[in-house]
Amino acid sequence: MAKNLVIVESPAKAKTIEKFLGKDFKVESSFGHIADLPSKELGVDVDNNFEPKYIVDEDKKALVKKLRDLAKKADTIWLASDEDREGEAISWHLSETLGLDKDKTKRIVFNSITKSAIQKAIENPRDINYNLVNAQQARRVLDRLVGYQLSPVLWKKIKPGLSAGRVQSVAVRLIVERERDIEGFTPEASFKIAAEFKTETGSVFQAKLNKTFKTKKEAQAFLDTNLGANFSVGNLDKKPAKKSPSAPFTTSTLQQEASRKLYFSVGRTMQVAQRLYEAGLITYMRTDSVNLSSEAINAAKDAIVENYGESYSTIRNFKGKSKGAQEAHEAVRPTDMKNQSPSLERDQSKLYDLIWKRTIASQMSDAQLERTNVKIKASTHSDDFSANGEVIKFDGFLKVYMEGLDDEDQAEEQEGMLPAMKVGDALSNNYITATERFTRPPYRYTEASLVKKLEELGIGRPSTYAPTISTIQNRKYVEKGTIEGVERSYAQLLLADNTIAEKKLTETIGSDKGKLVPTDIGMIVNDFLVSHFASILDYNFTARVEENFDEIAEGSEDWQKVIKTFYNDFHPKVLDVEENADRASGERVLGKDPKTGRQVSVRLGRFGPMVQIGTVDEEEKPLFASLLPEHSLNTISFDEAMVLFELPRTLGDYKGEEVLANVGRFGPYVKFGDKFVSLAKGESAFDVDLERAIELIVEKEKADAPIYSYEDKDVTKGTGRFGPFIKWDGMFINVNKKYDFDNLSEADLVELIETKKQKEIDKVVQNWEDEGIRIEKARWGRHNIIKGKIKVEIAKSVDATKITLEAAKDFIEKKTPKKKAKAKPKAKAKAKPKAKK
Repeated sequence: MAKNLVIVESPAKAKTIEKFLGKDFKVESSFGHIADLPSKELGVDVDNNFEPKYIVDEDKKALVKKLRDLAKKADTIWLASDEDREGEAISWHLSETLGLDKDKTKRIVFNSITKSAIQKAIENPRDINYNLVNAQQARRVLDRLVGYQLSPVLWKKIKPGLSAGRVQSVAVRLIVERERDIEGFTPEASFKIAAEFKTETGSVFQAKLNKTFKTKKEAQAFLDTNLGANFSVGNLDKKPAKKSPSAPFTTSTLQQEASRKLYFSVGRTMQVAQRLYEAGLITYMRTDSVNLSSEAINAAKDAIVENYGESYSTIRNFKGKSKGAQEAHEAVRPTDMKNQSPSLERDQSKLYDLIWKRTIASQMSDAQLERTNVKIKASTHSDDFSANGEVIKFDGFLKVYMEGLDDEDQAEEQEGMLPAMKVGDALSNNYITATERFTRPPYRYTEASLVKKLEELGIGRPSTYAPTISTIQNRKYVEKGTIEGVERSYAQLLLADNTIAEKKLTETIGSDKGKLVPTDIGMIVNDFLVSHFASILDYNFTARVEENFDEIAEGSEDWQKVIKTFYNDFHPKVLDVEENADRASGERVLGKDPKTGRQVSVRLGRFGPMVQIGTVDEEEKPLFASLLPEHSLNTISFDEAMVLFELPRTLGDYKGEEVLANVGRFGPYVKFGDKFVSLAKGESAFDVDLERAIELIVEKEKADAPIYSYEDKDVTKGTGRFGPFIKWDGMFINVNKKYDFDNLSEADLVELIETKKQKEIDKVVQNWEDEGIRIEKARWGRHNIIKGKIKVEIAKSVDATKITLEAAKDFIEKKTPKKKAKAKPKAKAKAKPKAKK
């Protein structure tokens, strides 16, 4: 038995660390927290100084027993979870839950999983830092109080199943406010002047006028002044300039740059970075620090000198702007600067390359530039044209890396070299254009720019950005935009060959693909919370709470006192809103139905946003129609709303069955009997006719027709979300590129079916056929207990082969939804007096 037990929170991390330690060390994983607040109750004793009630979840009990047994046999237990607050809390839970002997328990931390870092950590153990533990507890408890007390208010006042969160709700507020700015924006037109000139030697370059004209008439008048004009170089100015590299990555800047350059979502960036960290290739990826250790700086210098030469090396020490940085150790960097291209899977390789380049560039010399500005004079007016050029005299860090930009408006125009000129040189004009341009509304947030904004406001910390953004999307408060934009026409005047002509051009505007757009429910929830809980959603308040957590981590503030101060103000407000606030549905009255004179409105209904003709107070029942995916409660017009009552459209008959056109959750479709056929992209349920519908139905029937019979069961084929497939005996079988999908042979079909059958057999770990219960392998090494449509996922730490039937039934029982008893009719109660404020 090993004398030393090392406990980390991740199995991948355990595997890497085990390589560096000898046979006297056994490394085990806790698979994250072994204890946490219960999932189905508040779990915080508000009457007992907000004491948390930590429990060991059912699927962790076997793991806890295993770790406790190993700890009893070991001489020393090393708690080696991550070095941030969450990691400190994991170590604390391990110590408390396993009942570890303090005399034989040591806490170690390291910001990279390398042999030297692990050995150094073991040589320098410390005790659990209870200030960090309390900071984590404070965040957990406060967020639990907000979520568990606000969510029921939303269920009662808006819609069942909604939820609220302290940081998440503020993030939604940012996105909603940006959307309202966009909706309220009125574009203003102006005309910009650009020209192309040619030198006496025949070199061509671009120039522009440093002013705009409000109207086409003014732009035309300016072009008129250039008719017959002579042009010359009026002034030429050359100045040296330099560009300096950006600091090494923090969590936030890594997420932003991976989004700009690699098109990774914030969550994807953190998943890939986690794997790089656990493989020992980069330092810890949750950090506010831009600092590099002296060891890293020297290693970077050696790599730069070796690869690029002495002149490219400049040692730099960066200082972070983040107040109260909770992980002020090191920036995200490679653990070995000389390891430029390790053999990795694609995503890991791309992210590692980005981190390596950013780190190396941060220790490289400035780029030396020469910037040239030329003023071009006209003989007929006093307005100068201007041209800028930039020449790189020494590339410095640009040899390796240049930081990306978020918005088009931030990007500088490409400045290349200008041709050789001197003051007084004559120039010929090829053309001058006056192009109509419109002011742009604010940009919608991307995941990366939202992280940047949250960081600027001091909201959240490195560990919270990714879960915050995934949570608001999972809750359907925000979604990724899919609109490709609309066409807008604009005018351009062209002066060439001493004549002026006008052209009409078009551009695409309003594209929101991949941007964060609030949903109707997101806007309604936001407006309700802002109206009734303004302080909770206040940006300064949320940032101040983060500062409180930082003060707790530093030991200068008591966590329970912070929670009490918050709760004493928050809880009475919750009770008041729950009792007295009106329901919120986002209702907007659009007008009156011309046929009946009844009110037409839009609001959130039980099944989503809808249009309603009539009110519940009238004798005649209201009429309802669901909004289409492209509609919003906030922006839909009266005409757009009334058209929705034309659905479903009856197109005619085909083979004795009625054919309908309608719109559902996944877009427009045609219905024929029990068949649903999606319309092609760009087709509308309002425009499709019977001929086109029959064409789609026939295509569907051909696609669904059996192509083979195997064991007396039909084989069909199709293409779905995950690519081409065949269907047999209720099973969908993916067809990979090994096969020619259009020309599948009998042998191919048999092979695909038999392979799938064997996989299904191999997947079953235990099977109680009489009970209809089985245990199957699932992704990521986990297992599922299945009975009918009920599926219960069990943790990797549980040995699925040892689960008994009784235990499996218990899992199923806990997951089975309880049938609600029918409510008895209530007697009319007297109206309660409203609570005094």
